[in-house]
Amino acid sequence: MTSKAAAAAGAAAAAALLAPGPLTQSLPEQIAAQLAARITSGAYAPGQRVMEQAVAAEFAVSRGPVREALRLLEKDGLVTILARRGAQVTNLTIPEVKEIFDIRAALNGLRDRGIAEDPDRHRLLPLLEAEVAELARLARDPKRGDDYVETVFRLNRLLTAASRSVRLRTILGALARQTLRYSRLGLATEQRRRQSVKHWLELVKAIRSGDGERAQRTAEKRVLDSRDAAIKKLQELEGR
Repeated sequence: MTSKAAAAAGAAAAAALLAPGPLTQSLPEQIAAQLAARITSGAYAPGQRVMEQAVAAEFAVSRGPVREALRLLEKDGLVTILARRGAQVTNLTIPEVKEIFDIRAALNGLRDRGIAEDPDRHRLLPLLEAEVAELARLARDPKRGDDYVETVFRLNRLLTAASRSVRLRTILGALARQTLRYSRLGLATEQRRRQSVKHWLELVKAIRSGDGERAQRTAEKRVLDSRDAAIKKLQELEGR
């Protein structure tokens, strides 16, 4: 595939993520997506058991697809499957925050630098600018914290899909769900969301100007600020 063809494919994949309508998924993947949304939103609390039979009854399916869905969630780090006890939502821990976010800072930095240095980056800019403009609007509303986090999640998927590196897309995709619960902690306050949107606006400028080093630095700072805020929130929760 030529570089221009690869860029076009990346832009098309990125656009598809923002298009209305569900992506084609298997039944276990659909169930896993529903359960993941509950876990990342806090509807299923850390440590809570996910009852296989209850999920099967709710979705009107056999236990086979549910079992496979839970294996997918285990792979994403959202549940742990214990012998004779079934699936349990993983606990949020400070060591895991540090590990995941340090990895994400490095990978997001590489991803965003690559996008900024891509000669065909202007294909992505209209989508990126529209999403960041939405973030700026949400950051001004203290009641829209959940919407802000969901938009950040969508933005990261957009950028990951636009990367030319297949390996980078695969690794970041695997980390996405696992990171979302911590991102909610890291963006829990209005002050943090306002700080976050400044980083996103800075990234748009870096990509528009083709400044890869600036894009990488901005991405790393954005992720590490979220890491530190999530750790602080967990420390507060542990101290109660």
